[in-house]
Amino acid sequence: MGLQSFHAPHGGADFLGWRKNRQGATEIVYDDGVARRMVWRVASTDPSEDRISDALRVAVGSLRVVPTLYDELKKRAIAIERVAG
Repeated sequence: MGLQSFHAPHGGADFLGWRKNRQGATEIVYDDGVARRMVWRVASTDPSEDRISDALRVAVGSLRVVPTLYDELKKRAIAIERVAG
């Protein structure tokens, strides 16, 4: 699999997803549907797609998506670095 996305169930336009870039690195994308779009690169050389998906699923279900995303990635020891936004 090379892409997975989640949309907020609480009526917001929040979107979280992960993808592989052209160099094969895993990236996490957040978009609030209005004005904010952020992209992070996963710093690990062999990230677990299941752990990333679990973290994104929990984060997009919360009202504070980005802070929850940071918390969930930290719990799973997934290091990220911001590349856009």
